[in-house]
Amino acid sequence: MLLDSLKILMPIFSQVWQILRTWWWLPLPFILWWPFSFLWLWWRTDKFLKKTKFIFLEIKIPKEVLKPMRAMERVVDGLWQIFYDAPDWWEKWVDGKIDPSLSCSFEIASIGGESHFFIKIPEANRDSIESVIYSQYPEIEISKADDYTKHIPQDIPNKDWDLWGADYKFFKPNPYPIRTYIEFETEREPLEEKRIDPLATLLESLAKIKPGEQLWVQIIANPVTDKEVPWVTEGKKIRDELARRTEGKPVQKPMLLEAADVLITGEPPGGVKKEKELIPPEMKLTPGERDIITGVEKKMAKRGFQTSIRFIYLGQKEVFFKPKLRLVLSFFSNFGTNNLNFLAPYGQPFITKVPKSWFLPINLVRNRRLYLRKRSIFRKYVLRFHPLFPRKPKWPSSFILNTEELATIFHFPGQRTASAPFIKRIESKKGEAPSGLPSE
Repeated sequence: MLLDSLKILMPIFSQVWQILRTWWWLPLPFILWWPFSFLWLWWRTDKFLKKTKFIFLEIKIPKEVLKPMRAMERVVDGLWQIFYDAPDWWEKWVDGKIDPSLSCSFEIASIGGESHFFIKIPEANRDSIESVIYSQYPEIEISKADDYTKHIPQDIPNKDWDLWGADYKFFKPNPYPIRTYIEFETEREPLEEKRIDPLATLLESLAKIKPGEQLWVQIIANPVTDKEVPWVTEGKKIRDELARRTEGKPVQKPMLLEAADVLITGEPPGGVKKEKELIPPEMKLTPGERDIITGVEKKMAKRGFQTSIRFIYLGQKEVFFKPKLRLVLSFFSNFGTNNLNFLAPYGQPFITKVPKSWFLPINLVRNRRLYLRKRSIFRKYVLRFHPLFPRKPKWPSSFILNTEELATIFHFPGQRTASAPFIKRIESKKGEAPSGLPSE
């Protein structure tokens, strides 16, 4: 009986085999399209970036910075307009032009206890960027600088150097805002010494770094619109859900009941059931829900940057002291609220920590896994790559900060509001010689 069944199935197997032999190649384009397009775009982008020259600008801050943090928001808004240049189809797939995710990197580095402010930009945009900064901060000094990450061994961790680092993430979706300078009551205080500067926490921490140690903070900002990252659309959806602006859904009824409703009410079948409420939905919101809706709407009203934040603490092994990494953790905690959003170190594998596993054989390669993670975060910091590179950045490791939020995290502090020592400040801004002086 088994032989009879096989005889019946053999012609079927033969036909299937013939089809496979003839048309085996047909699904290959659909299977290989994604990896091919990914590798092609990566190749074209690499070619484009090699032709783009980036430079570092060091911002030297005077002793007295009388401008409020609102001025830095104007600077960030100007940078958004300079950098935003979304590529079309040809520019993306042929020329290799990408969204300017590597175009701007705001960085604060403590080298042996001396703090420095840097901005990495394309050299072609230097004049326009300096104009935007000087328009709000005419007293500062901007100069071209070397990449400070190149002044140490590039194979860290090694026998002489060690490091610890982490990428940051958003705990809630992009439309939820973090605390900004307006909530620190900096704008209401007429005297600078009474203003609260959230950056003071970080600068005090950077001042505790000793010779042989370094602490780096990096903020990679990419100007985007709702077209590239639909965060405004998502914010409107969150707002409407909190405000209980839900549309009525069609009520499914048996045909007999629908016929009875038509005869009694005269309304067409499949109508939408609307409940009449004496109290409007907005009057039922709790104070916390009102704060969330207000915060989401305020964030959506301003331009956004797709942002990645990380920090690295590194040093020579004889002075490397791992608990110092917590100096930075306290800084980012300033911007968090439980009902809105907050920043926290991303989990595995974007943090240089490998916990022990219950599966004992994996623990045998734990040190090797830890080494690879340290190498990975160091390399991505030096190359200014987002955490998921070469894949596209996405929430929660890459998130949206609007101009107000970005200016709160990175700005130029005054000496009274942030009086930490060892900040590289200038006594006065250098001016140009009068044009009427004789040349001889």
